[in-house]
Amino acid sequence: MFEYLDLLMFAALMAAILLGFPVSFSIAGVAIFFAYLGWSLGEMDIGLLGALGQRVFGTLTNPVLIAIPLFVLMGALLEKSRIAEELLDTMGRLFGQLRGGLGISVVLVGTLLAASTGIVGATVIAMGMIALPTMLRAGYDARVASGIVCTAGTLGQIIPPSTLLIILADVMSTAFQQAQYEQGKFSVEALSVGQFFAAAVIPGLVLVCLYLIYILLRGWLRPQDMPPAPLDLAKPNWREVAGAVFPPIVLIFAVLGAILGGVATPTEAASVGAVGALLMTGYRSGTAAWVIFSGTVALIALGLLAGAFPVRFQRSDLTSGAYTLGVFYIGLALIGGAAVLLALRAALKKRVVQEAINSTMTMTSMIFVTIIAAGFFSLVFIGLGGEERVAGILAEMPGGATGALVFCMIVIFIMGFFLDFVEISVIVLPLITPSLIMLGHDPIWLGVLIAINLQTSFLTPPFGFSLFYLRGAAPAEVTTGQIYAGVMPFICLQIVGIALIWLWPTLATWLPAALF
Repeated sequence: MFEYLDLLMFAALMAAILLGFPVSFSIAGVAIFFAYLGWSLGEMDIGLLGALGQRVFGTLTNPVLIAIPLFVLMGALLEKSRIAEELLDTMGRLFGQLRGGLGISVVLVGTLLAASTGIVGATVIAMGMIALPTMLRAGYDARVASGIVCTAGTLGQIIPPSTLLIILADVMSTAFQQAQYEQGKFSVEALSVGQFFAAAVIPGLVLVCLYLIYILLRGWLRPQDMPPAPLDLAKPNWREVAGAVFPPIVLIFAVLGAILGGVATPTEAASVGAVGALLMTGYRSGTAAWVIFSGTVALIALGLLAGAFPVRFQRSDLTSGAYTLGVFYIGLALIGGAAVLLALRAALKKRVVQEAINSTMTMTSMIFVTIIAAGFFSLVFIGLGGEERVAGILAEMPGGATGALVFCMIVIFIMGFFLDFVEISVIVLPLITPSLIMLGHDPIWLGVLIAINLQTSFLTPPFGFSLFYLRGAAPAEVTTGQIYAGVMPFICLQIVGIALIWLWPTLATWLPAALF
Protein backbone atom coordinates (compact mmCIF):
# COMPACT_ATOMS: atom_id res chain seq x y z
CA MET A 1 0.00 0.00 0.00
CA PHE A 2 2.89 2.36 0.77
CA GLU A 3 3.96 2.36 -2.88
CA TYR A 4 0.62 3.97 -3.80
CA LEU A 5 1.09 7.05 -1.62
CA ASP A 6 1.20 9.27 -4.72
CA LEU A 7 -2.25 8.09 -5.82
CA LEU A 8 -3.61 8.40 -2.28
CA MET A 9 -2.25 11.94 -2.20
CA PHE A 10 -4.27 12.88 -5.27
CA ALA A 11 -7.40 11.23 -3.87
CA ALA A 12 -6.94 13.11 -0.58
CA LEU A 13 -6.72 16.42 -2.46
CA MET A 14 -9.99 15.73 -4.28
CA ALA A 15 -11.68 14.81 -0.99
CA ALA A 16 -10.42 17.97 0.75
CA ILE A 17 -11.70 20.21 -2.07
CA LEU A 18 -15.09 18.48 -2.22
CA LEU A 19 -15.45 18.92 1.55
CA GLY A 20 -15.35 22.65 0.97
CA PHE A 21 -11.92 23.63 2.28
CA PRO A 22 -10.28 26.61 0.52
CA VAL A 23 -8.44 25.26 -2.49
CA SER A 24 -4.98 26.71 -1.85
CA PHE A 25 -4.98 25.58 1.80
CA SER A 26 -6.21 22.13 0.73
CA ILE A 27 -3.36 21.78 -1.77
CA ALA A 28 -0.67 22.93 0.69
CA GLY A 29 -2.13 20.98 3.63
CA VAL A 30 -2.30 17.70 1.71
CA ALA A 31 1.27 18.26 0.47
CA ILE A 32 2.59 18.80 4.02
CA PHE A 33 0.76 15.76 5.39
CA PHE A 34 1.96 13.38 2.67
CA ALA A 35 5.50 14.80 2.71
CA TYR A 36 5.93 13.83 6.36
CA LEU A 37 3.96 10.61 5.94
CA GLY A 38 6.22 9.56 3.05
CA TRP A 39 9.31 10.54 5.03
CA SER A 40 8.22 8.58 8.13
CA LEU A 41 7.49 5.51 6.00
CA GLY A 42 10.79 5.77 4.14
CA GLU A 43 9.09 6.47 0.79
CA MET A 44 10.42 10.01 0.31
CA ASP A 45 13.61 11.98 0.89
CA ILE A 46 12.52 14.98 2.96
CA GLY A 47 15.57 16.89 1.75
CA LEU A 48 13.71 17.39 -1.53
CA LEU A 49 11.65 20.11 0.20
CA GLY A 50 14.80 22.24 0.27
CA ALA A 51 13.92 23.19 -3.31
CA LEU A 52 10.62 24.73 -2.19
CA GLY A 53 12.04 28.19 -1.48
CA GLN A 54 13.63 28.34 -4.91
CA ARG A 55 10.33 27.33 -6.50
CA VAL A 56 8.41 30.07 -4.69
CA PHE A 57 11.02 32.68 -5.61
CA GLY A 58 10.95 31.51 -9.23
CA THR A 59 7.15 31.85 -9.35
CA LEU A 60 7.11 35.35 -7.88
CA THR A 61 9.87 36.58 -10.22
CA ASN A 62 8.62 34.81 -13.35
CA PRO A 63 8.49 37.49 -16.07
CA VAL A 64 5.65 35.67 -17.83
CA LEU A 65 3.38 35.61 -14.78
CA ILE A 66 3.98 39.31 -14.03
CA ALA A 67 1.63 40.07 -16.94
CA ILE A 68 -1.33 38.51 -15.06
CA PRO A 69 -2.09 41.37 -12.61
CA LEU A 70 -1.77 43.95 -15.40
CA PHE A 71 -4.25 42.14 -17.65
CA VAL A 72 -6.58 41.65 -14.68
CA LEU A 73 -6.37 45.38 -13.87
CA MET A 74 -7.16 46.23 -17.49
CA GLY A 75 -10.29 44.08 -17.39
CA ALA A 76 -11.34 45.32 -13.95
CA LEU A 77 -11.15 48.96 -15.08
CA LEU A 78 -13.32 48.25 -18.13
CA GLU A 79 -15.83 46.36 -16.00
CA LYS A 80 -16.05 48.86 -13.12
CA SER A 81 -16.38 51.84 -15.50
CA ARG A 82 -19.49 50.20 -17.06
CA ILE A 83 -18.02 50.18 -20.57
CA ALA A 84 -19.17 46.56 -20.84
CA GLU A 85 -22.74 47.58 -19.98
CA GLU A 86 -22.84 50.22 -22.71
CA LEU A 87 -21.49 47.72 -25.23
CA LEU A 88 -24.14 45.14 -24.27
CA ASP A 89 -26.96 47.64 -24.48
CA THR A 90 -25.88 48.98 -27.88
CA MET A 91 -25.33 45.57 -29.50
CA GLY A 92 -28.58 44.24 -28.07
CA ARG A 93 -30.52 47.08 -29.68
CA LEU A 94 -28.58 46.62 -32.95
CA PHE A 95 -29.37 42.91 -33.45
CA GLY A 96 -32.47 42.63 -31.28
CA GLN A 97 -35.03 42.51 -34.11
CA LEU A 98 -33.47 39.38 -35.63
CA ARG A 99 -34.71 35.93 -34.60
CA GLY A 100 -32.09 34.96 -32.05
CA GLY A 101 -30.62 38.46 -32.42
CA LEU A 102 -30.22 39.08 -28.69
CA GLY A 103 -28.31 35.80 -28.41
CA ILE A 104 -26.08 36.80 -31.33
CA SER A 105 -25.37 40.17 -29.70
CA VAL A 106 -24.44 38.49 -26.39
CA VAL A 107 -21.94 36.19 -28.15
CA LEU A 108 -20.41 39.07 -30.13
CA VAL A 109 -20.14 41.24 -27.01
CA GLY A 110 -18.64 38.28 -25.15
CA THR A 111 -16.05 38.00 -27.90
CA LEU A 112 -15.13 41.69 -27.70
CA LEU A 113 -14.99 41.63 -23.90
CA ALA A 114 -12.90 38.44 -23.99
CA ALA A 115 -10.34 40.10 -26.23
CA SER A 116 -10.26 43.28 -24.16
CA THR A 117 -10.67 42.01 -20.57
CA GLY A 118 -10.12 38.25 -20.35
CA ILE A 119 -11.99 38.06 -17.01
CA VAL A 120 -14.70 35.39 -17.05
CA GLY A 121 -16.41 36.27 -13.76
CA ALA A 122 -16.82 39.96 -14.58
CA THR A 123 -18.16 39.21 -18.07
CA VAL A 124 -20.68 36.58 -16.93
CA ILE A 125 -21.96 38.75 -14.06
CA ALA A 126 -22.27 41.84 -16.28
CA MET A 127 -24.19 39.96 -18.97
CA GLY A 128 -26.25 38.10 -16.36
CA MET A 129 -27.40 41.40 -14.86
CA ILE A 130 -27.98 43.26 -18.14
CA ALA A 131 -28.55 40.89 -21.06
CA LEU A 132 -30.32 38.00 -19.31
CA PRO A 133 -33.31 40.04 -18.03
CA THR A 134 -33.66 41.65 -21.47
CA MET A 135 -33.68 38.22 -23.14
CA LEU A 136 -36.25 36.90 -20.66
CA ARG A 137 -38.51 39.94 -21.20
CA ALA A 138 -38.27 39.32 -24.96
CA GLY A 139 -39.66 35.80 -24.41
CA TYR A 140 -36.43 33.75 -24.59
CA ASP A 141 -36.50 30.30 -23.03
CA ALA A 142 -34.68 30.63 -19.69
CA ARG A 143 -32.45 27.62 -20.44
CA VAL A 144 -31.37 28.96 -23.83
CA ALA A 145 -30.72 32.46 -22.46
CA SER A 146 -28.72 31.13 -19.50
CA GLY A 147 -26.61 28.86 -21.72
CA ILE A 148 -25.78 31.69 -24.13
CA VAL A 149 -24.74 34.08 -21.32
CA CYS A 150 -22.61 31.47 -19.53
CA THR A 151 -20.86 30.33 -22.69
CA ALA A 152 -20.21 33.80 -24.09
CA GLY A 153 -18.67 34.75 -20.75
CA THR A 154 -16.17 31.88 -20.87
CA LEU A 155 -14.67 33.08 -24.17
CA GLY A 156 -12.29 35.14 -22.04
CA GLN A 157 -10.45 31.90 -21.27
CA ILE A 158 -9.54 31.02 -24.86
CA ILE A 159 -9.44 34.34 -26.73
CA PRO A 160 -6.24 36.25 -25.89
CA PRO A 161 -5.26 38.05 -23.75
CA SER A 162 -6.24 35.34 -21.29
CA THR A 163 -4.99 34.45 -17.82
CA LEU A 164 -5.39 30.79 -18.72
CA LEU A 165 -3.17 31.16 -21.79
CA ILE A 166 -0.47 32.97 -19.79
CA ILE A 167 -0.35 30.22 -17.14
CA LEU A 168 -0.58 27.54 -19.82
CA ALA A 169 2.26 29.09 -21.82
CA ASP A 170 4.51 28.99 -18.75
CA VAL A 171 3.59 25.37 -17.96
CA MET A 172 3.92 24.17 -21.57
CA SER A 173 7.24 25.97 -22.09
CA THR A 174 8.68 24.29 -18.99
CA ALA A 175 7.33 20.90 -20.10
CA PHE A 176 8.76 21.41 -23.61
CA GLN A 177 12.20 22.21 -22.20
CA GLN A 178 12.00 19.22 -19.84
CA ALA A 179 11.09 16.93 -22.74
CA GLN A 180 14.05 18.24 -24.77
CA TYR A 181 16.45 17.58 -21.87
CA GLU A 182 15.15 14.03 -21.55
CA GLN A 183 15.70 13.56 -25.29
CA GLY A 184 19.33 14.62 -24.84
CA LYS A 185 18.99 18.11 -26.35
CA PHE A 186 20.84 20.64 -24.24
CA SER A 187 20.42 23.56 -26.64
CA VAL A 188 16.71 23.81 -25.90
CA GLU A 189 14.00 25.90 -27.52
CA ALA A 190 11.54 27.91 -25.42
CA LEU A 191 7.92 28.77 -26.09
CA SER A 192 6.55 32.28 -25.56
CA VAL A 193 3.20 33.66 -24.44
CA GLY A 194 2.93 35.38 -27.82
CA GLN A 195 3.02 32.02 -29.61
CA PHE A 196 0.14 30.71 -27.51
CA PHE A 197 -1.83 33.93 -27.97
CA ALA A 198 -1.37 33.59 -31.74
CA ALA A 199 -2.25 29.89 -31.65
CA ALA A 200 -5.52 30.54 -29.78
CA VAL A 201 -6.86 33.30 -32.05
CA ILE A 202 -8.26 31.09 -34.85
CA PRO A 203 -9.57 28.30 -32.54
CA GLY A 204 -11.27 30.97 -30.42
CA LEU A 205 -12.99 32.41 -33.51
CA VAL A 206 -13.96 28.86 -34.57
CA LEU A 207 -15.77 28.44 -31.24
CA VAL A 208 -17.51 31.80 -31.73
CA CYS A 209 -18.69 30.67 -35.19
CA LEU A 210 -19.98 27.37 -33.74
CA TYR A 211 -21.98 29.28 -31.10
CA LEU A 212 -23.44 31.67 -33.71
CA ILE A 213 -24.38 28.82 -36.08
CA TYR A 214 -26.11 26.98 -33.23
CA ILE A 215 -28.07 30.11 -32.21
CA LEU A 216 -29.15 30.81 -35.80
CA LEU A 217 -30.21 27.18 -36.37
CA ARG A 218 -32.09 26.97 -33.10
CA GLY A 219 -33.80 30.31 -33.81
CA TRP A 220 -34.90 28.95 -37.19
CA LEU A 221 -35.99 25.50 -35.94
CA ARG A 222 -37.53 26.63 -32.64
CA PRO A 223 -38.52 30.30 -33.06
CA GLN A 224 -40.53 30.21 -29.83
CA ASP A 225 -37.28 29.76 -27.87
CA MET A 226 -35.65 32.95 -29.23
CA PRO A 227 -38.21 35.48 -30.52
CA PRO A 228 -37.22 38.96 -31.73
CA ALA A 229 -36.90 41.75 -29.16
CA PRO A 230 -39.90 44.07 -28.59
CA LEU A 231 -40.45 46.67 -31.31
CA ASP A 232 -40.12 49.51 -28.79
CA LEU A 233 -36.40 48.68 -28.42
CA ALA A 234 -34.89 51.69 -30.23
CA LYS A 235 -32.19 50.89 -32.77
CA PRO A 236 -28.90 52.69 -32.16
CA ASN A 237 -27.53 55.11 -34.74
CA TRP A 238 -24.06 54.71 -36.20
CA ARG A 239 -22.55 57.18 -33.70
CA GLU A 240 -23.76 55.10 -30.76
CA VAL A 241 -22.46 51.88 -32.33
CA ALA A 242 -19.08 53.43 -33.13
CA GLY A 243 -18.82 54.97 -29.67
CA ALA A 244 -19.47 51.63 -27.98
CA VAL A 245 -17.47 49.33 -30.27
CA PHE A 246 -14.52 51.47 -31.39
CA PRO A 247 -12.71 51.94 -28.01
CA PRO A 248 -12.57 48.20 -27.14
CA ILE A 249 -11.41 47.37 -30.67
CA VAL A 250 -8.62 49.98 -30.46
CA LEU A 251 -7.57 48.48 -27.12
CA ILE A 252 -7.58 44.96 -28.59
CA PHE A 253 -5.40 46.01 -31.52
CA ALA A 254 -3.04 47.91 -29.23
CA VAL A 255 -2.50 44.95 -26.89
CA LEU A 256 -2.63 41.96 -29.22
CA GLY A 257 -1.05 43.84 -32.11
CA ALA A 258 1.94 44.74 -29.94
CA ILE A 259 2.39 41.12 -28.83
CA LEU A 260 1.75 39.36 -32.14
CA GLY A 261 3.73 41.96 -34.07
CA GLY A 262 6.76 41.43 -31.84
CA VAL A 263 6.77 45.09 -30.79
CA ALA A 264 6.30 44.37 -27.07
CA THR A 265 6.49 41.51 -24.61
CA PRO A 266 3.21 40.36 -23.00
CA THR A 267 4.07 42.27 -19.81
CA GLU A 268 4.75 45.48 -21.76
CA ALA A 269 1.58 44.99 -23.81
CA ALA A 270 -0.40 44.40 -20.60
CA SER A 271 0.91 47.76 -19.35
CA VAL A 272 -0.28 49.37 -22.58
CA GLY A 273 -3.68 47.75 -22.04
CA ALA A 274 -3.92 48.97 -18.45
CA VAL A 275 -3.07 52.56 -19.50
CA GLY A 276 -5.58 52.36 -22.38
CA ALA A 277 -8.28 51.07 -20.05
CA LEU A 278 -7.50 53.92 -17.62
CA LEU A 279 -7.90 56.50 -20.41
CA MET A 280 -11.24 54.96 -21.41
CA THR A 281 -12.31 54.96 -17.75
CA GLY A 282 -11.30 58.61 -17.44
CA TYR A 283 -13.46 59.52 -20.41
CA ARG A 284 -16.42 57.67 -18.86
CA SER A 285 -15.73 59.44 -15.55
CA GLY A 286 -15.99 62.94 -16.99
CA THR A 287 -12.56 63.85 -18.40
CA ALA A 288 -12.89 66.01 -21.53
CA ALA A 289 -12.94 64.01 -24.76
CA TRP A 290 -10.26 66.19 -26.37
CA VAL A 291 -7.89 65.49 -23.46
CA ILE A 292 -8.33 61.71 -23.79
CA PHE A 293 -8.09 61.84 -27.58
CA SER A 294 -4.94 63.99 -27.66
CA GLY A 295 -3.28 61.88 -24.94
CA THR A 296 -4.12 58.66 -26.77
CA VAL A 297 -2.81 59.96 -30.10
CA ALA A 298 0.37 61.24 -28.40
CA LEU A 299 1.09 57.90 -26.71
CA ILE A 300 0.41 55.91 -29.89
CA ALA A 301 2.64 58.26 -31.92
CA LEU A 302 5.37 58.04 -29.26
CA GLY A 303 5.30 54.24 -29.31
CA LEU A 304 5.43 53.99 -33.10
CA LEU A 305 8.00 56.72 -33.73
CA ALA A 306 10.32 55.82 -30.85
CA GLY A 307 10.29 52.21 -32.02
CA ALA A 308 11.07 53.16 -35.62
CA PHE A 309 13.45 56.08 -34.92
CA PRO A 310 14.97 55.65 -31.44
CA VAL A 311 16.95 58.51 -29.90
CA ARG A 312 19.53 57.95 -27.14
CA PHE A 313 20.70 61.19 -25.53
CA GLN A 314 23.69 59.50 -23.88
CA ARG A 315 25.39 59.13 -27.27
CA SER A 316 28.00 61.75 -28.14
CA ASP A 317 27.47 61.73 -31.93
CA LEU A 318 23.86 62.96 -32.05
CA THR A 319 22.93 65.45 -34.75
CA SER A 320 20.73 68.49 -34.28
CA GLY A 321 17.93 66.58 -36.02
CA ALA A 322 18.18 63.79 -33.46
CA TYR A 323 18.03 66.34 -30.60
CA THR A 324 14.95 67.91 -32.19
CA LEU A 325 13.31 64.50 -32.52
CA GLY A 326 14.16 63.71 -28.89
CA VAL A 327 12.57 66.94 -27.68
CA PHE A 328 9.50 66.09 -29.78
CA TYR A 329 9.33 62.69 -28.06
CA ILE A 330 9.52 64.40 -24.66
CA GLY A 331 6.61 66.62 -25.66
CA LEU A 332 4.53 63.61 -26.70
CA ALA A 333 5.34 61.90 -23.40
CA LEU A 334 4.25 64.97 -21.44
CA ILE A 335 0.96 65.22 -23.35
CA GLY A 336 0.25 61.51 -22.86
CA GLY A 337 1.29 61.63 -19.19
CA ALA A 338 -0.96 64.64 -18.52
CA ALA A 339 -3.94 62.84 -20.09
CA VAL A 340 -3.27 59.73 -17.97
CA LEU A 341 -3.03 61.81 -14.77
CA LEU A 342 -6.28 63.66 -15.55
CA ALA A 343 -8.02 60.38 -16.34
CA LEU A 344 -6.68 58.90 -13.10
CA ARG A 345 -7.96 61.89 -11.09
CA ALA A 346 -11.45 61.58 -12.58
CA ALA A 347 -11.54 57.81 -12.03
CA LEU A 348 -10.37 58.22 -8.43
CA LYS A 349 -13.17 60.71 -7.76
CA LYS A 350 -15.70 58.15 -9.02
CA ARG A 351 -13.94 55.44 -6.93
CA VAL A 352 -13.57 53.28 -10.06
CA VAL A 353 -9.82 52.82 -9.62
CA GLN A 354 -10.15 51.83 -5.97
CA GLU A 355 -12.70 49.13 -6.82
CA ALA A 356 -10.65 47.92 -9.78
CA ILE A 357 -7.45 47.64 -7.72
CA ASN A 358 -9.29 45.79 -4.96
CA SER A 359 -10.69 43.33 -7.51
CA THR A 360 -7.26 42.96 -9.15
CA MET A 361 -5.46 42.25 -5.88
CA THR A 362 -8.08 39.70 -4.83
CA MET A 363 -7.91 37.76 -8.09
CA THR A 364 -4.12 38.01 -8.43
CA SER A 365 -3.59 36.82 -4.85
CA MET A 366 -5.87 33.85 -5.46
CA ILE A 367 -4.02 32.86 -8.62
CA PHE A 368 -0.51 33.21 -7.20
CA VAL A 369 -1.20 31.49 -3.88
CA THR A 370 -2.70 28.58 -5.83
CA ILE A 371 0.35 28.40 -8.11
CA ILE A 372 2.72 28.44 -5.11
CA ALA A 373 0.71 25.77 -3.25
CA ALA A 374 0.58 23.66 -6.42
CA GLY A 375 4.36 23.90 -6.74
CA PHE A 376 4.64 22.47 -3.22
CA PHE A 377 2.15 19.72 -4.09
CA SER A 378 3.92 18.69 -7.30
CA LEU A 379 7.29 18.64 -5.49
CA VAL A 380 5.95 16.14 -2.93
CA PHE A 381 4.12 14.18 -5.63
CA ILE A 382 7.37 13.82 -7.59
CA GLY A 383 9.21 12.83 -4.39
CA LEU A 384 6.69 10.01 -3.87
CA GLY A 385 7.36 8.68 -7.38
CA GLY A 386 4.22 10.07 -8.99
CA GLU A 387 5.99 11.49 -12.04
CA GLU A 388 7.41 8.08 -13.01
CA ARG A 389 4.01 6.47 -12.45
CA VAL A 390 2.25 8.98 -14.75
CA ALA A 391 4.92 8.56 -17.45
CA GLY A 392 4.59 4.78 -17.19
CA ILE A 393 0.80 4.88 -17.46
CA LEU A 394 0.92 7.10 -20.55
CA ALA A 395 3.66 5.03 -22.21
CA GLU A 396 1.67 1.80 -21.76
CA MET A 397 -1.62 3.29 -22.90
CA PRO A 398 -3.20 1.36 -25.82
CA GLY A 399 -3.22 3.37 -29.03
CA GLY A 400 0.23 4.88 -28.52
CA ALA A 401 0.55 8.65 -28.56
CA THR A 402 -3.06 9.17 -29.68
CA GLY A 403 -4.42 6.88 -26.99
CA ALA A 404 -2.37 8.64 -24.32
CA LEU A 405 -3.67 12.05 -25.46
CA VAL A 406 -7.29 10.86 -25.53
CA PHE A 407 -6.87 9.48 -22.00
CA CYS A 408 -5.37 12.75 -20.74
CA MET A 409 -8.06 14.89 -22.37
CA ILE A 410 -10.78 12.76 -20.75
CA VAL A 411 -9.04 13.06 -17.36
CA ILE A 412 -8.76 16.85 -17.71
CA PHE A 413 -12.42 17.06 -18.79
CA ILE A 414 -13.57 15.03 -15.76
CA MET A 415 -11.37 17.03 -13.39
CA GLY A 416 -13.01 20.16 -14.77
CA PHE A 417 -16.21 19.06 -13.00
CA PHE A 418 -14.48 19.56 -9.65
CA LEU A 419 -11.38 21.77 -10.05
CA ASP A 420 -10.69 25.27 -11.34
CA PHE A 421 -8.49 25.80 -14.41
CA VAL A 422 -5.66 27.18 -12.24
CA GLU A 423 -5.46 24.01 -10.12
CA ILE A 424 -5.57 21.75 -13.19
CA SER A 425 -2.99 23.86 -15.02
CA VAL A 426 -0.41 23.95 -12.24
CA ILE A 427 -0.99 20.53 -10.63
CA VAL A 428 -1.99 18.10 -13.37
CA LEU A 429 -0.45 19.52 -16.55
CA PRO A 430 3.20 19.59 -15.34
CA LEU A 431 2.85 15.85 -14.68
CA ILE A 432 1.40 14.79 -18.02
CA THR A 433 2.55 17.28 -20.66
CA PRO A 434 6.28 16.34 -20.72
CA SER A 435 5.34 12.73 -21.46
CA LEU A 436 2.84 13.77 -24.15
CA ILE A 437 5.47 15.94 -25.83
CA MET A 438 7.96 13.07 -25.60
CA LEU A 439 5.41 10.92 -27.44
CA GLY A 440 5.60 13.34 -30.38
CA HIS A 441 2.73 15.82 -29.90
CA ASP A 442 3.34 19.42 -30.98
CA PRO A 443 3.40 21.55 -27.78
CA ILE A 444 1.57 24.54 -29.33
CA TRP A 445 -1.23 22.37 -30.74
CA LEU A 446 -1.39 20.40 -27.50
CA GLY A 447 -1.63 23.60 -25.48
CA VAL A 448 -4.60 24.88 -27.52
CA LEU A 449 -6.46 21.56 -27.18
CA ILE A 450 -5.94 21.63 -23.43
CA ALA A 451 -6.96 25.32 -23.26
CA ILE A 452 -10.33 24.60 -24.91
CA ASN A 453 -10.79 21.61 -22.61
CA LEU A 454 -10.04 23.78 -19.56
CA GLN A 455 -12.40 26.47 -20.85
CA THR A 456 -15.12 23.81 -20.80
CA SER A 457 -14.49 23.31 -17.06
CA PHE A 458 -16.19 26.69 -16.50
CA LEU A 459 -19.40 25.25 -17.94
CA THR A 460 -19.51 21.73 -16.52
CA PRO A 461 -21.87 21.09 -13.58
CA PRO A 462 -21.79 20.84 -10.63
CA PHE A 463 -18.83 23.19 -9.93
CA GLY A 464 -18.47 25.18 -13.17
CA PHE A 465 -17.48 28.68 -12.11
CA SER A 466 -19.54 30.39 -14.82
CA LEU A 467 -22.62 28.59 -13.49
CA PHE A 468 -21.98 29.99 -10.01
CA TYR A 469 -21.33 33.48 -11.37
CA LEU A 470 -24.60 33.46 -13.32
CA ARG A 471 -26.55 31.95 -10.42
CA GLY A 472 -25.52 34.94 -8.31
CA ALA A 473 -26.46 37.50 -10.99
CA ALA A 474 -29.53 35.89 -12.59
CA PRO A 475 -33.12 36.86 -11.69
CA ALA A 476 -34.83 34.71 -9.05
CA GLU A 477 -37.15 33.06 -11.60
CA VAL A 478 -34.18 31.39 -13.34
CA THR A 479 -33.49 28.11 -11.53
CA THR A 480 -30.16 26.36 -11.13
CA GLY A 481 -31.55 23.40 -13.08
CA GLN A 482 -32.36 25.67 -16.03
CA ILE A 483 -28.81 27.06 -15.99
CA TYR A 484 -27.35 23.53 -15.95
CA ALA A 485 -29.65 22.42 -18.79
CA GLY A 486 -28.85 25.53 -20.82
CA VAL A 487 -25.10 24.91 -20.96
CA MET A 488 -25.36 21.27 -22.12
CA PRO A 489 -25.61 22.04 -25.88
CA PHE A 490 -22.64 24.39 -25.58
CA ILE A 491 -20.55 21.73 -23.81
CA CYS A 492 -21.23 19.54 -26.85
CA LEU A 493 -20.12 22.44 -29.10
CA GLN A 494 -16.90 22.66 -27.07
CA ILE A 495 -16.26 18.98 -27.81
CA VAL A 496 -16.94 19.66 -31.52
CA GLY A 497 -14.41 22.51 -31.35
CA ILE A 498 -11.79 20.23 -29.81
CA ALA A 499 -12.47 17.65 -32.55
CA LEU A 500 -12.00 20.28 -35.29
CA ILE A 501 -8.65 21.43 -33.84
CA TRP A 502 -7.63 17.77 -33.46
CA LEU A 503 -8.48 16.92 -37.08
CA TRP A 504 -6.98 20.13 -38.52
CA PRO A 505 -3.94 21.04 -36.39
CA THR A 506 -3.07 23.91 -38.73
CA LEU A 507 -5.96 25.86 -37.19
CA ALA A 508 -3.74 26.19 -34.12
CA THR A 509 -0.25 26.03 -35.60
CA TRP A 510 -0.44 28.15 -38.76
CA LEU A 511 -0.61 31.65 -37.22
CA PRO A 512 2.19 31.23 -34.64
CA ALA A 513 4.39 29.65 -37.34
CA ALA A 514 3.71 32.61 -39.66
CA LEU A 515 4.31 35.28 -37.01
CA PHE A 516 7.16 33.71 -35.04
